[in-house]
Amino acid sequence: MGVTTQPVTAAAPSAWAQRWMRPAALASLVVNVLIVVTGGVVRLTGSGLGCPNWPRCTDQSFVPHRAMGIHSAIEFGNRMLTFVLVAVAVATFVVALGYARRSVIWMSVVLALGVPAQAVIGGVSVLTDLNPWVVSLHLLVSLAMVGLAVVLLRRLDEGDGPAELVVPPGVAWLARAAFVVGWAVLYVGTVVTGSGPHAGDASSARNGLDPERLSQLHTDLVFLLLGLTVAAVVMLRTLGSSPLALRAATTLLVVELAQGVVGFVQYFTGLPVAVVVLHLLGAALVSAAMTWLLVTVRVRT
Repeated sequence: MGVTTQPVTAAAPSAWAQRWMRPAALASLVVNVLIVVTGGVVRLTGSGLGCPNWPRCTDQSFVPHRAMGIHSAIEFGNRMLTFVLVAVAVATFVVALGYARRSVIWMSVVLALGVPAQAVIGGVSVLTDLNPWVVSLHLLVSLAMVGLAVVLLRRLDEGDGPAELVVPPGVAWLARAAFVVGWAVLYVGTVVTGSGPHAGDASSARNGLDPERLSQLHTDLVFLLLGLTVAAVVMLRTLGSSPLALRAATTLLVVELAQGVVGFVQYFTGLPVAVVVLHLLGAALVSAAMTWLLVTVRVRT
């Protein structure tokens, strides 16, 4: 007598998870953008060593005392924001479990693991007196988490099957090239910062590279990124193959242009703190927008 087997079906997402999965993913995106900005405020106000130890603020205490001044309060406040990240990451993971899709669960796990990873990198940066290469890594990981949150949001609108292009291959390659060049722009930007005046503390070393030459390389890469994005917008508008990808490419172009204006203003005005903070926000938005373009030129069924 033969044994019959029933096909294994995936668990259906619960109603509450369907309702809250998108808000949770959006919250993950927002808080990861926010940590980029607040981390920049710490560095730009010279508060990077406001709490000179890690994980304690001082050798004797986890929290700063009043006599330590405003810099310790700013640095400690940024550390406390980590708990907001933890809360959002845990909530996103819990909702993802109820959503019952393996890809969504795994992305929520990676986003959650990024929080302790960032805490450790931040601790290493403090213990190495704000080594510029460690500080650069700290920012780059945050920008990568912004991109991952965008991928998570996109996955909620598609399935888990193989990716299929919804645009001609040439447009897809433009999107991929823009993504690679965009990350080169972001990386060189962090190196430029490591050579400039905003070290996070007056006693912290710089990377010793020539800021003028690095700024020129950064600018050259920005123009290359702009060229690729303009080409993608023109091709998508001409071919009319994907309205969603066209919106994504147009959004990226707008973000790049705004970021370029802010970059030139900060360069020619001597890097005022408020303008540099806007530039950091722009970097996070560039990461989000170029990732959005990358994931909209294909769809999963």
